[in-house]
Amino acid sequence: MVAAARALDDEADDAGLLVAAAKAKAGDAAILATDEAVKMRGGIGMTDQLDIGLFLKRARVAAVLLGDCDFLAERVSILRGL
Repeated sequence: MVAAARALDDEADDAGLLVAAAKAKAGDAAILATDEAVKMRGGIGMTDQLDIGLFLKRARVAAVLLGDCDFLAERVSILRGL
């Protein structure tokens, strides 16, 4: 992710590729972390008593709005010319 930020600052040619890869990794980490947190706490993770359900919903909406891993993997392959 640091490389993507540096590439954007430097206006590098491969900035789009690095940003797409960083977004894919960050999105996967957010989904995995929130899914595991809900599983660890059982059904209570989806109630209004804990914020985990809110974070899970936000991570899923962000994946739809900003691109999920499949979309970003396709973007990376296009940028690499594959």
